[in-house]
Amino acid sequence: MSVVDEAIVREYFESHGFLVRQHRKYAVSGREKRTDEEMDLLVCNPRAQPEGAGRGERFFLKSDDLPFLSCALIEIKGWHSERFGPSILNKPDFLRFVEKAAEREARMIFGADRPLRKILVLPELAADPALREKCVVILKGHGIDGVFFFREILGELILHIEKNKNYQKSELLQLLRVLKACDLLKDPQMELFGKRSRNQRRKNPS
Repeated sequence: MSVVDEAIVREYFESHGFLVRQHRKYAVSGREKRTDEEMDLLVCNPRAQPEGAGRGERFFLKSDDLPFLSCALIEIKGWHSERFGPSILNKPDFLRFVEKAAEREARMIFGADRPLRKILVLPELAADPALREKCVVILKGHGIDGVFFFREILGELILHIEKNKNYQKSELLQLLRVLKACDLLKDPQMELFGKRSRNQRRKNPS
């Protein structure tokens, strides 16, 4: 996981009022990681709401699920050059952060009385519906409670960046602000109406 990927996810959760802890401050080299070293981030929502009817059941998570998320182990897989399919997800060491040792470590921090979820952050899953469903079955079978996609996370950050604010406390937010001020980034919801082909513009020159 790169520092940039972690910064994106950290800023996202912090922007929604979560307390975020990076579990380890060192890089592991020359030996295999222990299970507790597989966790990238631990997040806690001090104002979490009780899960109502239907809440906690959605596997592909969105920002409107966050008010109902109390505590979570977050694993970030930022391999942006490919989609994740069953062959990758089934690798033995891919999801070690869901093992009992990691959960015990998280319980020492959060306590035993708060709901704890295990969440994966991915660029994208397989596009084919059958393969995608197989991926969901694999992830749930390994104990994953939900998945966030980078598109959702980045889109949310871009949406709430204001051009006239100086985000000097965050290099990531400052970079997004500069790109947005230079019209190199557009708000996600505006793209639905802003992209028309040249032929459409010629037919409807409004």
